[in-house]
Order: sequence, then C-alpha cells, then structure tokens
Amino acid sequence: MNIAWTSIIATLACVLFSSPASAQSSTAADRIAISADAAALTGTNGGGGASLGWLHNFDASTIAGIAAEHQVLANAQWTFASLNASATVGPDNQRYSFYGEAHEGAGHDGFRAFHYKIEAAGVIGNFGHKLLAQIEDKRIDVESTHGNLPKVGLSYLWSTHLMTTAAYQHSISGNLGTRLPSLRVDGYWATVNLFGGVSWGPSSLVVLNLPSGVVPEVRRLKEGYVGASKPFPKLRSEVTLVADYIDLSGVKKSTLTLNYIFHIGR
Repeated sequence: MNIAWTSIIATLACVLFSSPASAQSSTAADRIAISADAAALTGTNGGGGASLGWLHNFDASTIAGIAAEHQVLANAQWTFASLNASATVGPDNQRYSFYGEAHEGAGHDGFRAFHYKIEAAGVIGNFGHKLLAQIEDKRIDVESTHGNLPKVGLSYLWSTHLMTTAAYQHSISGNLGTRLPSLRVDGYWATVNLFGGVSWGPSSLVVLNLPSGVVPEVRRLKEGYVGASKPFPKLRSEVTLVADYIDLSGVKKSTLTLNYIFHIGR
C-alpha cells in the first residue's frame, strides 16, 4: 500500500464533496506521510516494508506528493519512488478531479533483478454531491509482467455517515490476466472513520504487490480488508490501520499496515 497515494485519494473525496466557495477559503498545506507494514505468506518467512512521503496542497483543489518505499516478501525485495498529483475543477454540483501517479524502481526476486514501473491516470466526477464516477487506466511493467489495467467505479454517498463503492478492473493487453470486481463500504464519524471491502477473480501477482518468483503469475483471488482511520486534531495527526487478507488459489497472504500523517503548520 502506497501511503502517499492513499492519502491523496482520501483528500480527493473531501475536495469533491466540498464546494468551490469553501475551497477558496482554504490555504496551502503540507503533510508528512509514514507507513509500515508486516506480512505473512504461505510457505515463506513473510516480510514487511515501509514508506516515507510528502504531500503538498497548493490550494484546496490541487495536491501533489512524492514518496519512497521499500518492500521485502519471501526472497524478493524492491524499492521505488512515487510521484502523485491531482487537480479538481468545476462548479459546485458537478466537479471533476484529474489525477496521475507514477512508481519507478527496481528489485530482486531471489533469482534475478527486475525493473518496477507502474503508472496510472484517471478522472473522478462528482454529480449532485452524492454520486462519484471514476475512470482510470493503469500501465504495469514489472519484470516479465506487463499490460494495461483499466478501471471503472461508482460511489454513492447515502448520508454524511455512509458511502458505498463498486468497481471493476479488466486487463486489456499484455499478460496481466486480471478481471477483478470489488465492493467497498466507508463509514464516517466524528472521532473515527471505518472502511472495509472485498474483491475476487483472476489476477496477476504484481497487481497485488507480490513478487512473481513466489507462485505462478495468474491465480484466482479472494481478498478482504478492513480498516479504521482516526484523526488527532491536537497533535495535527491522523492514524490509519488496515488489515488485508488475500487467498490466491491456496497461497495466502495476510498484511497489517499502519499509516501515519502529520500536518505541518496549521
């Protein structure tokens, strides 16, 4: 999980559901993003990783971030840098966020060195402060695995406390072999935000951030995750804890990730 991009997506939701008038009253802001994770994988000694990132709001509608991340799993390890950005435009009842991300690096799967390159671009539209529609295309080139993975998604804000999301990813080139429907539920409260989701279907290992040297590249996926995010206003901080479980045709991976955001200045 990339902490910088996770934070940008959360910020995008806030921007899309806010009004341009309130956005104009906001000032620039900076945040430091830190994450650490530990993972268990069938038949291996597991692994873990960490990332460090910086996020900058030029204003309430424009955000960019950079980060560095290192991951170790079984005999594989990889390190990469990330660059992310988004900009939101449009009137109060019909806003659009255009975003992009790039992850570039390299690693070693225990047998040979490989390049790590993942890029994506997309747009999220808000219609009537209730409905979000997303279109995205992701390009993946990791070792011998490559291809494009488009995504479409719909989110609906039922109330100030509840949002549901349905999405579908289907690879259209290369050897990704991925077809993933997914469902997610988010609950928003004054002191804590809760979320959880599931996805299923055939998927490439690199889509799930697994080294291709561990198991064959395409298997049936069953995934479930739950998480909680809690702000600490007095400490200018926010902490998110996520537990993720993946079953890839009997090869099981469990991950626990802790994300910490510190707001610099006001």
